Amino acid sequence: MEIERKFLVNKLPENLEKYESKKIAQGYLCTAPVVRIRRSNEDYYLTYKGKGLMVREEYNLPLTKEAYQHLLPKIDGRLIEKTRYLIPLTDRLTAELDVFEGELAPLTLVEVEFENVEEAGAFQPPEWFGEDVTGSGKYHNSTLSQRNC
Repeated sequence: MEIERKFLVNKLPENLEKYESKKIAQGYLCTAPVVRIRRSNEDYYLTYKGKGLMVREEYNLPLTKEAYQHLLPKIDGRLIEKTRYLIPLTDRLTAELDVFEGELAPLTLVEVEFENVEEAGAFQPPEWFGEDVTGSGKYHNSTLSQRNC
């Protein structure tokens, strides 16, 4: 189960280069239900995500590079490319800041994953976070992958 909140970004944190980052490329084989392929640096995954906004099922299965490359031409819509910065907020919480590239630039989003719904509801975002868009499907990557958005 994935429990996360998603926000627009008011202002990028300074010195992003000091944080761990990943180069991500992902495409969607299906958006209802969500079936995604992802390259994260040199790791490859097939992901299934159930319905929902803040809380939803999520299953990740490892893929080989060859399997990822075989599935890549089969994606529906655009390939999403972004750099994800992992910014520690507390000893347990990490902000996953996505800086989108290509057709989706200059979009920036930040997500935080939680242990439970209560923790998610009590979360007070730092000042650099912007509008809470958790309740908007508009900012799901599966929606952003569609060329008409």
